Amino acid sequence: MTPILLLGAGRMGGALIEGWRRTEAFALSDLIVRDPAATAQAFPGAVVNPPLEALGAAKVVLLAVKPQIWREAVKDVVPHLAPDAIIVSIAAGVRAADISEAFGGRRVARVMPTTAVAIGQGAASLYADTPEALEAAKALLAPVAATVELADERLMHAATAVSGSAPAYLYAFIEALEAAGADQGLTPEDSARLARATIAGASALLAQGGEEPSDLRKQVTSPGGTTAAALSVLMGEGGFGDLLPKALAAAVKRSEELGS
Repeated sequence: MTPILLLGAGRMGGALIEGWRRTEAFALSDLIVRDPAATAQAFPGAVVNPPLEALGAAKVVLLAVKPQIWREAVKDVVPHLAPDAIIVSIAAGVRAADISEAFGGRRVARVMPTTAVAIGQGAASLYADTPEALEAAKALLAPVAATVELADERLMHAATAVSGSAPAYLYAFIEALEAAGADQGLTPEDSARLARATIAGASALLAQGGEEPSDLRKQVTSPGGTTAAALSVLMGEGGFGDLLPKALAAAVKRSEELGS
C-alpha cells in the first residue's frame, strides 16, 4: 500500500492525512505529497513535492484535487508512475473510465468521503471495477470512515448527494437554528451553545446504534407538545419531505455535470 502519493493536500486530502495520523493507519513517512501549497513543515516526515522521478515509488495514488482541474493536475505526473500503481479518486463526478484513460489504463477506485475522516469518524462511498482497486480504497478509507461499497458507479452521484455533500446541509441547518433562536430572544452566544451541543448530543445517540431516527424522533415528540408544533412545520408541506428531494436532485445533477 505504501508509499501513498497524494495529488492534492487541501481540505479533503488534508483531512485524510490527519485521520490517518490520529488512527495510526498510516504514518506521514508513508506519504508522498504533491501540492503547490504544501510544505515540509506542514507534513513533517512526508516526502513533499519531490522531483517527478520520485513518484514512481508510489503504490497507490490518491487523486484529491478539484474535479474542474484534475486533468491538468495529473498531466505531468502520469509518465512517472509505476505501471501497477492503483488510482483512488475523490474527484466528485469524474468517471472511473475517464480517470483510467488519463492514467494510462491503470486500475481505478472512486471514493466519496466526508471531512470527518479527519477525526476518524467519516463516511465514505466506494466504487471500483477491479477487486484490487476496491481493496486499495478500503485500506485507505476503512480506518477513518464507515464505508459503503457501491455495485454501480452511477450511484456515486446519489452517494455524493446523500453523504459527501451532506455535512454542509447539517451545518446550514445549525446556522439557521442558531439564528432562529436569537430571533426568539436568546443571545446569539446562548443560542449557538444550545444548538451545537444539542445537535452533537443527538448525533452521538444516533451513532450508538440500535434505534432508527424515526424512533428517536418519536421519543422526543409528545402529542400536542412543543416539538410536535415545530415538526408540523418542518415535516409539513414545503418542509423536509419536499426540500430534501429537491436538494439531492440538484446535487446529483451537478455531480453529473462535473463528470461530463
